[in-house]
Amino acid sequence: MKDIDIIIPLKAYAYDELDERSRALVDAARNATKGSYSPYSKFKVGAAILLDNGVTVTGANQENVAFPSGTCAERSACYWAGANYPDARFEMIAVASVGTDGVECEPPTAPCGACRQALLEYEVLAGHHVPVLLVGRETIYRLPSVQSLLPLAFTEF
Repeated sequence: MKDIDIIIPLKAYAYDELDERSRALVDAARNATKGSYSPYSKFKVGAAILLDNGVTVTGANQENVAFPSGTCAERSACYWAGANYPDARFEMIAVASVGTDGVECEPPTAPCGACRQALLEYEVLAGHHVPVLLVGRETIYRLPSVQSLLPLAFTEF
């Protein structure tokens, strides 16, 4: 038997420490939480994806009384991007969340497993690692890729 440790690299930043492009994506993800339809969980999530054509696509979680018929912010954004910009590739992703108390979450919230797998599909399509920004009230985690969110993923990378 052999123990293997899986280490997920991430850096923690304050908003002011981010470059301009990252701050713009963080702002877009935070703003996207306003589009959340979450009358049941009261948990609002916004996602923003920067495409290689310069367009930023956003999405928000959408709930439905016929659970689990809703969708997460990350998948609403990535599928919309794929359908409307099929030739564009992902450059960076940001995810922000507002808790049931109406305050932005701290620490940052990570995507669910289904969203991690969906985003990974688009990272593979991009042909390069796509950085992920997980946005908290005071702290922003920067991961080097979607794959870093999903160790041991079934992927072509």
